[in-house]
Amino acid sequence: MKKIIVLLLICSTFYQLSSTGSHSAIVVNTPAQSTTHIGTASVNESASISATQDAIAHAYENKRSNVQVKGVGKVIKLLADDNQGSRHQKFILQLPSGQTLLIAHNIDLAPRINTISIGDQITFYGQYEWNDNGGVVHWTHRDPNGRHIGGWLQHNGQTYQ
Repeated sequence: MKKIIVLLLICSTFYQLSSTGSHSAIVVNTPAQSTTHIGTASVNESASISATQDAIAHAYENKRSNVQVKGVGKVIKLLADDNQGSRHQKFILQLPSGQTLLIAHNIDLAPRINTISIGDQITFYGQYEWNDNGGVVHWTHRDPNGRHIGGWLQHNGQTYQ
């Protein structure tokens, strides 16, 4: 049943993309990793966030990684930046389902969100990686080499990518 729902979600996304003519679906498959695209690459796309929230829950339940997701959550904890290697701004979101996600936003490639506070709403588009705490979303920025789907974060009407 879950496979049918995911298949319907993907088909409806392709239908929406082909009917608007303004967006293109992207699926990235490389030998090193396989990324499943769910949603679209457009910040303004009106695709159902609740459907991709279900996809996040499905990825968590099935211990799947490398899944491109879009969603929304409330900031419940601000963490110290990770300054080892590429610098990342980190915070934890709680999704409407109650699931939590760590957001790891590369601030060497995208602007940091300086005005973020606990309780703020964040919309995200990035790559989901499973862990037993709910998962991590990263690649919330453009890929300067153009090999990976570009992601983003939205906060208070501003897009960070």
